[in-house]
This record gives sequence, C-alpha cells and structure tokens, in this order.
Amino acid sequence: MSYVFSEAPQRVYWEITRACDLACTHCRAEAQPWSAPGEMSTAQALHVLDELASFGPPKPHVILTGGDPLKRADFLDLLAHAVGLGLHVSVSPAATPLLTRERIFGLKQAGVEAMSLSLDGSTAARHDGLRGVPGTFDRTLATARDTIESGILLQINTLVTTGTMGDLQAIDRLVTDLGAQRWSLFFLITVGRGKVLGQITPEECETLFQWVWERSRKPGPITTTTEAPHYRRIVVEHLRAQGHPAEALASHPLARGFGIRDGNGVMFIGHDGEINPSGFLPLVAGNAKTDSILDVYRNSPVFVGLRDPKHFEGKCGRCDFRALCGGSRARAYAATGSPFGSDPLCAYEPA
Repeated sequence: MSYVFSEAPQRVYWEITRACDLACTHCRAEAQPWSAPGEMSTAQALHVLDELASFGPPKPHVILTGGDPLKRADFLDLLAHAVGLGLHVSVSPAATPLLTRERIFGLKQAGVEAMSLSLDGSTAARHDGLRGVPGTFDRTLATARDTIESGILLQINTLVTTGTMGDLQAIDRLVTDLGAQRWSLFFLITVGRGKVLGQITPEECETLFQWVWERSRKPGPITTTTEAPHYRRIVVEHLRAQGHPAEALASHPLARGFGIRDGNGVMFIGHDGEINPSGFLPLVAGNAKTDSILDVYRNSPVFVGLRDPKHFEGKCGRCDFRALCGGSRARAYAATGSPFGSDPLCAYEPA
C-alpha cells in the first residue's frame, strides 16, 4: 500500500500576497495591510501557473491564499490564466469589505470551484477577538451565505486551540445551519502570531478526534482535520471495528487523503517565490522565481526526505500508521527543530 506522492502534489497552496486588512492573532504570515517586499510580479506569477499546469495529468488543485489574495491588483488576471490552463482553483480570501456579494458571484463566473472562510467563534465576541477587527463575524456569515448561493463550494475553517475547544460544538451548529459543504478543523501550529495561543494536550486531541468521528456520522458538512493527520488512525480503528478488511481500507471513501501531509502531496509557494513543504513548515527547498517548481518538488532533498516515512524519528518513526498518517511535520519541526521528529500532539503509543 503506497501513499507516496513522488511525481506531483495533489494540492498547491500559493500565498500570492501577504497583504491583508485583518490582524488575526494566529496569522502564520503575520500579514499587514500592504504588500511585503519581494512579492512576485505578474509575469513571474503567470509563469508559476504555467509550471503548475505542467505537473499533470492529473493537474494539482491550486489554492490561492494570502494574506488576502483579493489585495493583489492582478488577482483576476491570475485567476483567468489558471482556469484557462485547466487548473482546479480554490480561493481563501479574508472576510473584508473587498469580498462583496458581486465579487463572489463574479468569482463563480470566473471559474472558482471552492472558497474557504474562517470562523473561529460562535459569537461576534469570540470570533472578532481572534480576527482583530470588529464586525468580521457578521461579515463572514453574510459572505458564507452569498458563497453558497453563488454555487461555489464553501469550506469553513476553524482553529483548534485551548481558547476555541469549548466553543466547537456551538460552531458546529452554526456551520451546519449555514449549509457549508465542508468544515475543516485546523489544529494550531505555533508559528507566526500563533505562538501566543494555547495548544491543546494530546489527551484533549484524542477526545476531540472521537467527537469528530461521531460528528462525521451525522448529517451536515463533511468534517476534516488540517495539520492533524493522526485523525486517520481513528478512522482506521473505527473501520476495522466495523469489520472492514485491511486490504480494502485504502479504497474506502473515508481513506481519501490518506498519506497527504506536509511535503507529500502538498506544496506551498510564498509571496516571494520561496517553495516550502507547507505554509507552516518554513524549510526552503527552492524559489519559483529562479528554479523549476517540478524539479524542486520531485528532487529536492527537503521534499524527497519528507516523502519517506523511514526518515521519521521517535514514535512517529516506529508507528504502524506512519505511511497513512506521518504526523504533522510542521508541528514536529516547531516543537523539536527537526521536520522528522515526532508530532507532540499525538497521544498514540505504538507497540
């Protein structure tokens, strides 16, 4: 059973700008309202899209993020070029006055397939406290409804920290009532401004995983985890308990995404062209301004090393789930200084 994405990433997260009008307390990019030095030019950005399209078939799914991607003056030009190349495109904008109802419907017409919005609290006080701008909660809800009405698939992202744990069930009800198709629980990586937030314990994480599994059996949005690949172990354990044979697990619908992790099926391109295994794992493998993106992904020591679970250390290295999970390489790096270390948020002890 192989979960190695050696030829092409399945998802490319591209931070086309760091400019953003919000001041989120957990921002990885530590975004400011203006563009950061070194931001790629339009010509350089168009070349990046040409290279990404050459990965296929199948071509990777490109997520245009930031900062706020809408802050780039050439955003629509980049979007049109990406769609013209046959790339599947999602956007991850900030909920600001730039994201109007008219613009959302325009994005649908331009070929955007999915949009993700962040909702980190069930009330304005909770959400706006993290986002740093009053009124963001109400704007996010209105934007979410416009997105669904436009026909764009909506994913809601929610940060999991000590501050949001007790609010997750209320957020779940809100996300379900909105009609979002997906709900992604993002487990904190302590980088950027996120260093000041509280990380839950491995035991709390395990309890939350069990709740996510039970929640996934009910009507509502598809619930997934981000930077918490050890949830896949929970899925496998439950499927085994239901009598699914081991040889059939890889083809089970719930196994979609197994093996994908920082650097393996995932690539991140920064505003300045730096290529990383993910946005939360700041190991520079090359630069899209000067290097072949295909060559960097396929052959750089950073990506090649991360794709091979035999390099993992500690309990991640001896874990029987290391191929389909592999732990969060970003969290391991943040905690140990090694991208091959153990993910400290995992409570599982392999035999």
